[in-house]
Amino acid sequence: MGKVIKRRTFLVNGALLLAVGPAGSKPGLPVHSLHGRLICLDTHLDTPASLARPGWDIMARHSARTDLTQVDVPRMKAGGLDGGFWAIYTPQGPLTPEGMMAARDAALLRAAEIREMVAAHPATFELAFEANDAARIAAKGKIIVFQSIENSYPLGEDVTLLRGFYALGVRMAGPVHFRVNQFGDSATDTPKWNGLSPKGKELAALANDLGVVLDASHAADSVFDDLIGLSRAPIMCSHSGCRAVHDHPRNLDDARIKTLAAKGGTLQINSYNNYLVSVPPNPERDRRDRALDERLKNISSMTPAEATSAVRAVAAGRKELERKYPQPRANFEDYMRHVTHALDLVGPEHVGVGCDWDGGGGVAGMEDVASIPKITERLVKLGYTEAQLADFWGGNALRVLKAAHDARKAA
Repeated sequence: MGKVIKRRTFLVNGALLLAVGPAGSKPGLPVHSLHGRLICLDTHLDTPASLARPGWDIMARHSARTDLTQVDVPRMKAGGLDGGFWAIYTPQGPLTPEGMMAARDAALLRAAEIREMVAAHPATFELAFEANDAARIAAKGKIIVFQSIENSYPLGEDVTLLRGFYALGVRMAGPVHFRVNQFGDSATDTPKWNGLSPKGKELAALANDLGVVLDASHAADSVFDDLIGLSRAPIMCSHSGCRAVHDHPRNLDDARIKTLAAKGGTLQINSYNNYLVSVPPNPERDRRDRALDERLKNISSMTPAEATSAVRAVAAGRKELERKYPQPRANFEDYMRHVTHALDLVGPEHVGVGCDWDGGGGVAGMEDVASIPKITERLVKLGYTEAQLADFWGGNALRVLKAAHDARKAA
């Protein structure tokens, strides 16, 4: 049977572009047909963390409940997700030469795993390096693979290592994660630098010179302010929310969202539970949850059978935690409150999707990427046009990427 072809649209710098690709949703329903015509990108996919799991196959369909993953090729096709930014994430470790070297090696390994995924399935995936690559890749019916760095800690004290990651395909980088590091303050840690550190300012300048988008997600407000003030190009919050909807330091206040938009940037809305709704502290639950995480710490060295068994045990353990220590769980309506607040505040030209799939994202009623057409359905009901949805679903992120490329220094 021949491949089903559909037309897709998105905007870059105000120009309506057309592409073709394989249908990702069933025809017939008008909203699903519209969703299928869009190039849909998520700007923060933590799915590369699954690639090192022995026996795990991104080409097979899995279950978030039993497998603890939210993205694979069948679910991407079911949800019409055309790709996005695949994150090279490294946990924050000690600020020592040894810690930074270990983090560098881990980040390089993660980058290699992304490239190996693409090389192993050349008919399914293709690396993307510039904004215009998205339409070209979609036209071939392939999944779009941009790369990003979540936590620049692996660069150590030598920011020029970013050049090496750029050569590997990295086109977006966030300076910090959950804790303060050598580049600046985190939204969720005690401040040390009151913004970017001197090394952080060097990193921001080099990112501009290379054409790497600066990502302010996880950054303290003071770091956001420094990035906005220093950057020659628009910046992005690849997976954040709205503080006016839920007062959490990982979310942006309205004034900063407006500043982000005024500078040409975009706020990509996260679906991480604790950033969407209020969750009361529960130290015992947190302790037990961390213990479950520890069981998967060395999963890459397990046999496939051991890895499957460990994942199932952790999934069962989390289900038991939910039973024994119930906590508020965000649902689709909570997620959409953040989306619609941002849209009302700055318009569809400066808002998009960065759900944090496979990194803690997902809500009741939208538990994996197969469910994302629900977002389009809701926005259509609210009166947003196809052109506006094209911006929202990919055009805004691509516009920021193109602006960063255009602002770079000539080699």
